[in-house]
Amino acid sequence: MYKIKIHNYEKKYLLDEMIRVFLSLEDYFLVEDEDTDTIHFNLKGSQDKNEIKREIYHKLSNITGHTPDWGILTGIRPVKLWGETLGKLEDADKTRAYMRKNFLISDEKIHLIEDIYRYQVKAIGGVEDGNSSLYIGIPFCPTRCSYCSFASNQVPNTEIEKYFKALLIELKAVGSMMAESRMNPRSIYIGGGTPTTLNPSQLRELFCAISENIPKDKLKEITLEAGRPDTITEEKLQAAYEGGVDRISINPQTMKDKTLRRIGRDHDSQMIYKAFEIADKFPFKGINCDIIAGLPGETLADFKDTLNKLIPLGPNNVTIHSLAVKRGSKLIDIDRDYYHKIADLVGDMLKAGAEELKANGFRPYYLYRQKHMAGAYENTGYCKDDSFCIYNMAIMDEHEDIVALGAGGISKAFYPKENRLERVPNVTNYQEYITRVEEMIERKRKGLFSR
Repeated sequence: MYKIKIHNYEKKYLLDEMIRVFLSLEDYFLVEDEDTDTIHFNLKGSQDKNEIKREIYHKLSNITGHTPDWGILTGIRPVKLWGETLGKLEDADKTRAYMRKNFLISDEKIHLIEDIYRYQVKAIGGVEDGNSSLYIGIPFCPTRCSYCSFASNQVPNTEIEKYFKALLIELKAVGSMMAESRMNPRSIYIGGGTPTTLNPSQLRELFCAISENIPKDKLKEITLEAGRPDTITEEKLQAAYEGGVDRISINPQTMKDKTLRRIGRDHDSQMIYKAFEIADKFPFKGINCDIIAGLPGETLADFKDTLNKLIPLGPNNVTIHSLAVKRGSKLIDIDRDYYHKIADLVGDMLKAGAEELKANGFRPYYLYRQKHMAGAYENTGYCKDDSFCIYNMAIMDEHEDIVALGAGGISKAFYPKENRLERVPNVTNYQEYITRVEEMIERKRKGLFSR
């Protein structure tokens, strides 16, 4: 057990996050007193957070032998950081040197984010006045996965219907404000939860409301995160396709039935095959699959087997997530330090996944990180034949307005002159959302449409 003292810095929780990249919660504790066994940081009293984090990185690397690829970077948007730094320095070589020196990022990760940034600029352009995206949240799932920390409710259909009616009220009101403000989204993303917990009739009504109320002059894509294979039916995908959806997700997370049961899913791998069989009946431009590296009990061979089974099914997007054990998930109650214990395994899985996808014609096109990710790694989206998702890029780039509808939706008002965002959140609890939907509309009127 290590005793650690951080001197002369008030917000120790900001540094504790860096320590946890190297040490599990069971391996250390912060102290205020001193003795011969204490590891000291910031004896000179610096108030530069990154300087102290670099000291932590170097000392704990020497102690543990671990050299995390992302260095001291704990932010979730490395590609955005690359782009903004490049904009200031106006030179790629200087930007690489800056990232190495200031954040201690490995050359491998620097190359990855530089490659993704260049692709994103080529694919959707840089910062442009007037860009916006629309998110519509459906916070329901058939069951709750053990690792899930999102708004995901298991409720009767009567409750879903109440929520759906409130959502349509917000959609119509916000659509009117968008039209008045000449805000034309270039992407619409329907996420969750699992949006295909809605029945076919509700899906048709949702897409009809989008068509009638949301400006479409700049609209380039509509994505439906169908997600859970056990919610996908031909009638639902028919409603989606006829409603203008051109991208869907089928998210197995793994093809191992034992793992699916372990993490709390009600479907098996055969339902995943069936979902693809249904999706193949419609000419969607994009089909994404989410898989997770580091699921409980899985080996590197299991992870490779999942990829080997999924790729022949024909998705042209694959997103590889590093398992994150977050507050609010069941898994953190079972083992709050699980993400730390599987760090090396997840690193091997990510490397194997990147190699396999590259060999099959995929390339990385967006990336983000989260707190408490196994090994402090990343989530990476891969696409084939330029089948990228604009919304995925935009939400990570954070240089445009994001209008988010539904419980848990967080709208973001972008102020380009100051290069800053202001959050305009909806309440997370779906029952509160139902009763307070008019308040959510008013928040957007003031925070997004009265600038």
